[in-house]
Amino acid sequence: MIDLRRLGARCAQAQAFAARARTELGIRAEASAQPWWRVSNADGDRAKVYIYDLIHPWFGLNALDFAQDLDAISASNIDLHINSPGGDVWDAYAMFAALKAHPAKVTAHVDGIAASAASFIAMSAEEVLIGKPSRMMIHDAAGLSYGDPAETRLFADLLDEISADVAQIYADKAGGKAAKWREAMQANGSFGTWYSSAQAVKAGLADRIDDGTTAATEPEEEEAPEEGSPEKETAGVEDARSQLVRAGARLFPKR
Repeated sequence: MIDLRRLGARCAQAQAFAARARTELGIRAEASAQPWWRVSNADGDRAKVYIYDLIHPWFGLNALDFAQDLDAISASNIDLHINSPGGDVWDAYAMFAALKAHPAKVTAHVDGIAASAASFIAMSAEEVLIGKPSRMMIHDAAGLSYGDPAETRLFADLLDEISADVAQIYADKAGGKAAKWREAMQANGSFGTWYSSAQAVKAGLADRIDDGTTAATEPEEEEAPEEGSPEKETAGVEDARSQLVRAGARLFPKR
């Protein structure tokens, strides 16, 4: 099981690194920055939280803001809607922990894509629903480091530790060994392993396909990719993945 206390300590350390880097680069928070999430009906019986963008702290909005908005929700049920290519791993860790700690029942809805860091945020929910045409993607952590050989080696070790933690999150939700999920994360380099809705249900990343009914929908024809091997490539999928990588669809640890 993931140790949320250890995860919190890593987040705090990473946020200090990020704050120092922003100071060194002269980046400051902009008052006009728009959040990459939205909360509605926070006081009703059922609140909705939308993560519909790249997860990032670079424009003055971060997981602290998200956690404060989440904390203000008094509803007993939260529908977490996700359409995100992923983003900053530390903020995603903190969001995952905040959602797990919230007393409401959280149901995740993969409305479009839950890739990279967004995919493990979905694992915070008690139930994960995925739209029939939607996709999930998992892969190893990636990031940039500047320093001498010793520092660079330490950074590579940190990426491995992050990836191992994320693999454990998938294992806790979907079952199986974390090592097998790590193999799937490593498959096909930065593109990782992609899952259609049926494949995600079969692999255990999602509980059912959301087709607008209350009954569970079982996967029919498609086979889930074997652990450690990616979905079969097509030109269209390859083009979409290239666009996601250019958009920052990967886990971004900060130094």
